[in-house]
Amino acid sequence: MSAEGQSFRLSRDFNAPRPVLFSCFSDAGRLAKWWGPKGVTIVHPKLDFRPGGIFHYGMQWVKDGPIMWGRFTFREIAAPERIVFINSFSDENGGLTRAPFFDGKWPLEMLTVFEFTELGPNRSRFTLTWQPENATAEERATFGDNFASLNDGWSGSLEKLDIYIATITQ
Repeated sequence: MSAEGQSFRLSRDFNAPRPVLFSCFSDAGRLAKWWGPKGVTIVHPKLDFRPGGIFHYGMQWVKDGPIMWGRFTFREIAAPERIVFINSFSDENGGLTRAPFFDGKWPLEMLTVFEFTELGPNRSRFTLTWQPENATAEERATFGDNFASLNDGWSGSLEKLDIYIATITQ
């Protein structure tokens, strides 16, 4: 599954109207409640939700433990249908850094597309498309070789989102 130029895609349906689902990706307070892998707490989230703006955040696995930083640089926002951004690891000041794993072979930047589709009055679908941006052949191969892990990680995050949505739509 490491074909040149291949994208990772994942969809999940949620019991929420599309505007509510979209707001979980466009509001810093809401993002901090669910974003990241299972076991992660989002710390110091800063969101400037506009094309050219960023979402800068820290991920912390244990209280008072080390923080791994990430950022989105938004390219396109079409509420409530679509968000396009470059996703990367960062330092605490928002500078671009390499992933702290994969021995420097993970792509430095990932083109990320979030799409939100209305399925009914209280049901919507989130679709993720993720692919390396400005990556070397070795980085693209590492990306392609990790689709199973990507599926596990993104599925865990979306499970957290599903739980969070249940708390705001009841």
